[in-house]
Amino acid sequence: MPYTTSMAFWTLAPGHGVLRSQPLEAPGPQDVLVEALYSGVSRGTEALVFTGRVPPSEYQRMRAPFQEGDFPGPLKYGYASVGRVVEGPEELRERRVFCLYPHQQRYVVPASAVHLLPDDVPAERAVLAANLETAINGVWDAAPGLGDRICVIGAGVVGALVAWLCDGIPGTQVCLVDIEPGRASLAQSLGVNFALPEEAPLDNDLVIHVSGHPAGLETALRVAAREATLVEMSWYGEQPVALSLGGAFHSQRLTLRSSQVGGIAPQRQPRWDFRRRLELALRLLAEPRLDALISGETPFASLPDEMPRLVQGGGRVLCHRIRYAPT
Repeated sequence: MPYTTSMAFWTLAPGHGVLRSQPLEAPGPQDVLVEALYSGVSRGTEALVFTGRVPPSEYQRMRAPFQEGDFPGPLKYGYASVGRVVEGPEELRERRVFCLYPHQQRYVVPASAVHLLPDDVPAERAVLAANLETAINGVWDAAPGLGDRICVIGAGVVGALVAWLCDGIPGTQVCLVDIEPGRASLAQSLGVNFALPEEAPLDNDLVIHVSGHPAGLETALRVAAREATLVEMSWYGEQPVALSLGGAFHSQRLTLRSSQVGGIAPQRQPRWDFRRRLELALRLLAEPRLDALISGETPFASLPDEMPRLVQGGGRVLCHRIRYAPT
């Protein structure tokens, strides 16, 4: 017999999700039972998963840590859960934690899989931890320097976080670029400059592309200075990308580098692991300005109806927070 049951969000087929009840096994001595408070939906990876656009070649690499089922579905997916430990080792009981877990009311995981929230980080904001971890790894790969002119193309959650991190380096001049004029207010909230693509500053020492659209990558090539580095953080799923490499790419001697959160940036690997990187992300979430990246909140019961709207939300949706009613 199951120890208890829990409701979880499952994608049954591309564009169609439901809430399902599933059994939970009793936690062992090294496990915790977590009651979810919030989870986060970010339009990037989750949109590709929900709409069935993960290419078969990436089925294994794209698996979330506690995913159930297989691509393209049915599957349970997600990686931004914040909750409260209700059973487990005494030092964790009643503590607020972050876990790379799908959208589910309660779940049992090894105690080593949860990360304590710092006291000055509210649970509502902690849903940004996975996105901030991605941004941190991207900045490590980009290796910005003191005084660099930096252009970040794409003002989604990850792009905005990358711009915010780069702006904290002394002397940098950072511009966040997006096709949506409304993202100017987001940039202002984070303390960075904003421009539409046609107004983006030229001759940047470093360009980081996070828009997820090939047109953004073309803009990135255009605004890079001679011998500059262009870091590609977008992941396109099954979408083919045509890139014009016959112009400034060769004459400007540009470097195109990929970045992906599934691996630690090479120069950090001797000293950093995934746990240390995520703990850094959680500490940095003490910044109240990052609340600007939460674009809405709905109850968990509404997620099957809400998810299609979220993944098609364009510039209106950043990180959407799911609220779990107390039990």
